[in-house]
Amino acid sequence: MNKIINTPCGKIQGTDCRLPGVVAFKGIRYATAGRWEYPKLVTGWDGVYDATAYGNCSYQPRSFYNEEENLKKVFYYNEFRKGAAYTYSEDCLFLNVWTPETATEESKLPVLVYIHGGGYTGGCGHEKHFDDPVWPTKGVVAVTVNYRLGPLGFCCLPELAEEAGHCGNYGLYDQLTSLQWVRDNISAFGGDPDRVTIMGQSAGAMSVQQLCTSPLSDGLFRGAVMSSGCGMGSMLMSTPEKAYAFWQAVMQHLGCSSLAELRNVAPEELFAGWQATKKAVKGGLLSTCPVKDGYFVVEGTPAKQIPYIIGSNSHDMVPPILFSLGRRWGIKNSDQSYVYMLDRMLPGDKNGSWHSADLWYWFGTLENGWRPFEQKDYDLSDQMSTYLCNFVKNGNPNGDGQLEWTACNKSKKVLLMGERPTRMGKPNMLKLTGIMLTNKSVGE
Repeated sequence: MNKIINTPCGKIQGTDCRLPGVVAFKGIRYATAGRWEYPKLVTGWDGVYDATAYGNCSYQPRSFYNEEENLKKVFYYNEFRKGAAYTYSEDCLFLNVWTPETATEESKLPVLVYIHGGGYTGGCGHEKHFDDPVWPTKGVVAVTVNYRLGPLGFCCLPELAEEAGHCGNYGLYDQLTSLQWVRDNISAFGGDPDRVTIMGQSAGAMSVQQLCTSPLSDGLFRGAVMSSGCGMGSMLMSTPEKAYAFWQAVMQHLGCSSLAELRNVAPEELFAGWQATKKAVKGGLLSTCPVKDGYFVVEGTPAKQIPYIIGSNSHDMVPPILFSLGRRWGIKNSDQSYVYMLDRMLPGDKNGSWHSADLWYWFGTLENGWRPFEQKDYDLSDQMSTYLCNFVKNGNPNGDGQLEWTACNKSKKVLLMGERPTRMGKPNMLKLTGIMLTNKSVGE
């Protein structure tokens, strides 16, 4: 099936996917940008846009080596990417839309926009766990987004600030621009621009947190979901000025004496210079994070008073810390914060409910994985994706005869899901601490 629809940008052709009754529009260019330029919204194209194949991912470290031979990072390769092919480029500002094939502009379906994680240095919007989300079968239009990563997305230099008035956060501005494109165009896909929810995991959750406090995103969404990253957004940030020294060291390492020269460095050399400098310079590991630029990220801006889903997993990177930060942020910022903890021991190995494991269940894409998932997993995924889609529809996860998920308050009770039947309660923080101290996280 090759469905063609009319959008404000022009005609676009989609394709079918693994889910019957769902059409996918892949690799839609939502913006353009040169290296370290802020994105420009795409408002039109000529002819019929071919949206039958995924677009380029941002360059990232894995672009330049064979993942199968890099045993240090083999876990996530085997989990989410093995057997799939990806193309990488600086020309990477693409998004993907899945919608019911019967949807029309009059359908006004709620929309869920997902921002991937990966430490601001890796990932894309069409890895195997994101490929064909189940949400359109539950009445929700799905969107996933690519944005610039690593040195392409978060470089800070005084020359850049002089050029544009501020610098840094290019990847965050990409995310913002994707939401503006969704606002302007999603009705053509059957979505309602006034009923958009954003979601992210890990660095994606931190990005969502920044969007929830940014004055630039007002009116672009009405709810937010943050998994394994909420509450950490501002902890890893400095100012652009404090980041200058690191990026000037990158320039020096690459033998560049001007911004023009740095802009002309080949991507592989740029990434190699950035990685070498991270190892050589104190604080280099935090060099590729958002900064308080005074435009997108404005210190002291309160979070939007909207509903939130917030949570993490029992075998996450630092389970009690991630969970506590998220719960505390939710209680502080909204009386409509729905908090969860997942402890499903995923079948196939002994890594438990590791960092990112919940994504298989939220997206309903277990069939894309290698694991011997059981009926219990499919039932849990159906429950979780139903909670999620209810939240996108109504700002409340409840309905469909499911156990009532109450908003987190001073009692601090949260939704516990996984090994035992789903219930409201409090996670065993002593056990989570023990996991943190004794289990090696499989996170990248």
